[in-house]
Amino acid sequence: MTLTLDVSAVPGKPAGAGRYIVELAKRLPSVIDDVSLMTRRGDDQRWREWSPASKVLPLVPSSRPGRLLYEAVAVAHTSLMRHSDVWHSPHYTMPHGSTSPVVVTLHDMTFYTNPEWHERRKVDFFRRAIQYATREAAVIITVSDYTARQLRDLCPTERPVVVAPLGVDRERFSLDASGDSLSTYDLRKKFILYVGTLEPRKGVDVLLTSFEDLAREDSSLELWLVGQRGWGVDSVDEQLARHPFAGRIRQLGFVDDAELPRLFRAARVVAYPSRGEGFGLPVLEALACGAPVVTTRDSVMSEVAGEAATLTTAGDAGDLAAGLKTVLDLDDEQRRTSSAVGHARAATFTWERMMEQHLVAYEMAREL
Repeated sequence: MTLTLDVSAVPGKPAGAGRYIVELAKRLPSVIDDVSLMTRRGDDQRWREWSPASKVLPLVPSSRPGRLLYEAVAVAHTSLMRHSDVWHSPHYTMPHGSTSPVVVTLHDMTFYTNPEWHERRKVDFFRRAIQYATREAAVIITVSDYTARQLRDLCPTERPVVVAPLGVDRERFSLDASGDSLSTYDLRKKFILYVGTLEPRKGVDVLLTSFEDLAREDSSLELWLVGQRGWGVDSVDEQLARHPFAGRIRQLGFVDDAELPRLFRAARVVAYPSRGEGFGLPVLEALACGAPVVTTRDSVMSEVAGEAATLTTAGDAGDLAAGLKTVLDLDDEQRRTSSAVGHARAATFTWERMMEQHLVAYEMAREL
């Protein structure tokens, strides 16, 4: 099979959907003989390092408008498209008028369920992209059953839908703390850890409110925020500026690959109060490291974490504070039990299983 994967939408510091695309690109050459990665111009070197057995083709304009126009208008007429048995567009959008079968990954349906969580200009664009994919793609991939159910309810499609849950790198995210002494942070501190982009749907505002009560009760407790700044963070900045315990809140920004597992293992609890996701990869990675997790019920996080996390009501600061306090008060034996349960849960999600489901989708697309 000749497969082309469009990696042109992955930012310089991949997170969320970007991480999924990177992991996919790394593994494709081990299961498919002929893999091409279509990148932005000037963005080919990192992909050659990540996926050395793939053909890396820097064809796409580097600007966002140029990239989207190229995909919508030009790609269908390229020799790359004509010579691909299957084309995979892994981030909602797909080429118009494609001459090869296209597989499209839809990560979540929040552009429909909660448009207020996104920049206004993106909502209409991605709604149209999803609608086009549900009509024209050969196969749809979702990264969770939760998203697949929402797709059926909100934008029904006659196209086959393959669910391919994400995985966790168990060598990187593990219980092994032997190298944690190399951390650039003081891991002896008692801290709540949040990992994720700072944007409205992630619930950072709720976490900051919850931390007020917890910090008032425990003068040693800190809150560490890991992740890049997204859109709509002005309200979070304002909340931080007037927070009574701002001096005990650390904004670490984007941390490197080696540091993140150390932070998970050292955290007293990992808080992931997101209002809505397609998958929620940080929850899985935290569980793999043995960290106790508090996240939200009635969401995809329930599907990912199962019984291994403490679940609270999205948007409810009081409920979140109560859940965090319950975990913070665990004794050593209870923490060891929690760690073992979480680690076992995370072990059921593998990138190999994700790849198997992608192969199913590719074969279905080629046979249509």
